[in-house]
Amino acid sequence: MSSAKALPPLTPAAFQVLLALASGARHGYGVMAFVEETTGGTVKLGPGTLYRTLARLVADELVTETEAADPQAPHDARRRYYELTALGREAVRQEAELLAALVEAAQRAGLLTNRRCA
Repeated sequence: MSSAKALPPLTPAAFQVLLALASGARHGYGVMAFVEETTGGTVKLGPGTLYRTLARLVADELVTETEAADPQAPHDARRRYYELTALGREAVRQEAELLAALVEAAQRAGLLTNRRCA
């Protein structure tokens, strides 16, 4: 990695939040819904976990608040939107590569069935 800043270790919740933001800015509820949908409901980030994780990711400069807004939201909605920084994109990419290598090892060990993502 070319950045001098060392990447902090990612917790499962941090990886899930970064992954949710990898496709674009989202508000907190959008992140929670992404995680629940992606995991088939087996993982549910509660508001406390989500917002503590977001605060840490902002402090670590992996995520930033953005001015993005949802045009479908009511005018009085005061949602905070978050997006990845370049460092956050690199952190989630590295973690995804590590997890892919671990999944390959689990497949070689016969621990997984041959499932394909839809």
